[in-house]
Amino acid sequence: MNLANHQAWLIDFYKRHDWYHFSPFVYLNFLTEETGEVARAIRALEIGRHHPGEKPQTPAEKTANLKEELADVLDQVLVIGAKFGIDPEALLAQSESKLSRRFNEEQPH
Repeated sequence: MNLANHQAWLIDFYKRHDWYHFSPFVYLNFLTEETGEVARAIRALEIGRHHPGEKPQTPAEKTANLKEELADVLDQVLVIGAKFGIDPEALLAQSESKLSRRFNEEQPH
């Protein structure tokens, strides 16, 4: 699956669940929440997270949690992009172009 296909699937999923009508400001809030969850997952992997009420996780469970939270962040970025009609492949090209220009390197694509 590529980003454009996933974005289309995601938007359809959100519409079927009546979530797509929210404004980009709401999705920005969701993105902020998910980013915090990525921070928590990285903390658990890097320095541990020994919190009362939470069961200890294996390294594999911690990595699986980080992957889940990164996917949640990606989904919110794709929804925000869709709200503004931005093709996700264009985001990749924009990133490569900006970094290549900034560091005076040839673009790989």
